Amino acid sequence: MGMTEEFESSLQVLRGFDTDISLEVNEIKRAVASSSRRTTIRFVELKRRRYWFPLMVGIGLLILQQLSGINGVLFYSSAIFESAGITSSNLATFALGVIQVIATAVTTWLVDKTGRRILLIISSAGMTVSLLIVAASFYIKGAISDTSTLYTVLSILSLVGVVAMVVAFSLGMGPIPWIIMSEILPINIKGLAGSIATLSNWFTSWVITMTANLLLTWSSGGTFTIYMVVSAFTVAFCAIWVPETKGRALEEIQRSFR
Repeated sequence: MGMTEEFESSLQVLRGFDTDISLEVNEIKRAVASSSRRTTIRFVELKRRRYWFPLMVGIGLLILQQLSGINGVLFYSSAIFESAGITSSNLATFALGVIQVIATAVTTWLVDKTGRRILLIISSAGMTVSLLIVAASFYIKGAISDTSTLYTVLSILSLVGVVAMVVAFSLGMGPIPWIIMSEILPINIKGLAGSIATLSNWFTSWVITMTANLLLTWSSGGTFTIYMVVSAFTVAFCAIWVPETKGRALEEIQRSFR
């Protein structure tokens, strides 16, 4: 906004008073000057890698975040626990919320120590394994007597799987896609692209919420199998296409897409 002195003062406070910020100041000024020359882009320019690749990664992560079925699991957790044979389903749902808060708090500490990409891979892999456990538990329970010892064991196992899924989600796929999106989108399309990505996220959330109960009525095991397949694809998506942004300046990240 042309507030050069305030900008440099803020950056100095951010980096520490003993840090030489001159190189970073010049780099940010060049990046701002470059983006200021063209504040809007034409649709045809979205074909350029510097635009379509970060758009694909940002929107893809936010859609996959919801396609994992997390909101379906959370919104219908009481029904899921009841179908798993848990008598105190409301208490279990409350405990699930507490666990999610704790896991997300841990992520805020981990994200700048381990990196965004590795946490996303670990998170989606953990969700895949957890959902596999839940799906297998429901499938086997459907084939045995509800009075058997194995049925009780599988009920507990399915509960553990749901809790593990929520923990794994909170450690990466919950908060980190929003961080990644803010770090990789070019400045001149950040507003529009961020709005599209957010719209895609909440539209997908609506679809999952509307279909989760229908799917659970159809087949609990089948529902969690679908979510597991999506989580497995998310592992590959993060490993192949999501860049690591930890410790990299925004300008450096943008250059890597050219």
